[in-house]
Amino acid sequence: MISTESASEATNPRARVPVAADSAEAALVIDHVSKTFTRDAGSLLARLRRLPPKKVVRAVDDITLTVEKGEIYGVLGSNGSGKSTLIRLVSTLLLPDAGTMSVFGHDVVRDDMAVRRLINRVSVDAAFFKKLSPWENLVYAARLYGMHAGEAREKSVAILQQLGIKRGRIDEPLENMSRGMQQKVAIARAFLTSPVLMLLDEPTTGLDPRSKRDVQEFVLGLRHDHAATIVLTTHDMLEADRLCDRLAIIDNGRIVALDTPDVLKERSLGEGRGGSLEDVFMHFTGRSLEDADYDENDDPSKE
Repeated sequence: MISTESASEATNPRARVPVAADSAEAALVIDHVSKTFTRDAGSLLARLRRLPPKKVVRAVDDITLTVEKGEIYGVLGSNGSGKSTLIRLVSTLLLPDAGTMSVFGHDVVRDDMAVRRLINRVSVDAAFFKKLSPWENLVYAARLYGMHAGEAREKSVAILQQLGIKRGRIDEPLENMSRGMQQKVAIARAFLTSPVLMLLDEPTTGLDPRSKRDVQEFVLGLRHDHAATIVLTTHDMLEADRLCDRLAIIDNGRIVALDTPDVLKERSLGEGRGGSLEDVFMHFTGRSLEDADYDENDDPSKE
């Protein structure tokens, strides 16, 4: 019998795509994870911003949470609260200073290659070949993942249309498209490989209401049709309420509340009383989301 396993896969177990669909493990376990950054006032960026010397910022502060398979898990917080840093830690782009993380039983630090094969990430700073069209960008990405050319073309067109990008526009250069349209292409590219854990870092930022609705419907469909597990960071209260099975509210790098949206409302407002997640956020943080917000460029993980 001729084996289909490549030589590199046979000699390197980490080259094999790990199986997670039937695993008894939780999708994501974060255990007492912390991450700090030190701003150096001697740098050009620090001098321009007139930052104090050697300021230590604890972007993620002793966070513990578990995401179950098939769950849409929300992380709600203001800009700069630590949401994006947490996603970068899970996606192996940053190393934690303390604590451990695992994705379907694979340690994020020690087994990072296996983790990368199980996840995909969408963020507001997604990069593309701007001279190429959405369709060409997706086909290129699909081929890098080993997808056959015919399947890559067919799947790329289908996903783009599912996200509301009309057939006549998928051949236009990305540089001619709005930021919102480019964000939809980033989401399409991430969904292309059918990851078992999706990390969506504010995926609807910059989208108009109709496009935002298209993306939200697509996220719900992905969970329903493919049993995908999704971690969603957002500062959009309505989006969190509509999409998330459970929700962690993060403030200054720490989780201040964690439960289903309905239970969080009951805990903060009292059973039987109507209210919104804005009320919940104010109850647990002592201020509104707008008051807590500050320019996301101050997020130390982006410096």
